[in-house]
Amino acid sequence: MASNSSLGQAIDKIVKKTENEILSDLENSGLESKQTLDNSLSKLEQEYDKIISDGNKESDKIEKQIVGSADIEARNKELMVLEEAVDKVFSKALDQIANEDHSNLIKTLLEEATKILGTTDVIVSTNAKDKDAVQSALSQFSGAELSPDTIDCLGGVKVKSKDGAMTFDNTIDARIERLKPLIRKEIASTFGVGN
Repeated sequence: MASNSSLGQAIDKIVKKTENEILSDLENSGLESKQTLDNSLSKLEQEYDKIISDGNKESDKIEKQIVGSADIEARNKELMVLEEAVDKVFSKALDQIANEDHSNLIKTLLEEATKILGTTDVIVSTNAKDKDAVQSALSQFSGAELSPDTIDCLGGVKVKSKDGAMTFDNTIDARIERLKPLIRKEIASTFGVGN
């Protein structure tokens, strides 16, 4: 029996040693698992913060695009309304100009045109309404003659050198077209559009 007792003690020692090793391994595994979880938690928090930060950046970007698009649309509508208003004003002004007597203006228009062309040796065209006023003013410009053909315009003159090399359109229509961009700019500036 003594051998049984020794055997039992040997088995108890082995079981106790194995139990201690298993408990030690479990404790080490638990510590390693806790360390892995702690490391993972830190990485997960960083990843979470990055996702939130990226989401906020994307949200800001989309918001700016929406606001920018709305600003552009509002500006375009402003410009369209302004353009319509300017067109109406031009239309009314042109109607009034068409009904006015241009005889006082004709001499100034002829002087401008011949000065720009650098010669009075010109052929002058005008509309039927201003033909008499142009004919009267031409007596002051040696070499200038009135074209038998009339042109379609509100008033004023189109002057061409007799050699045909140069032409200057000094009709009221052409002058208005040259001034339109400046007038539009001034109106837009007055109303704060386009700034």
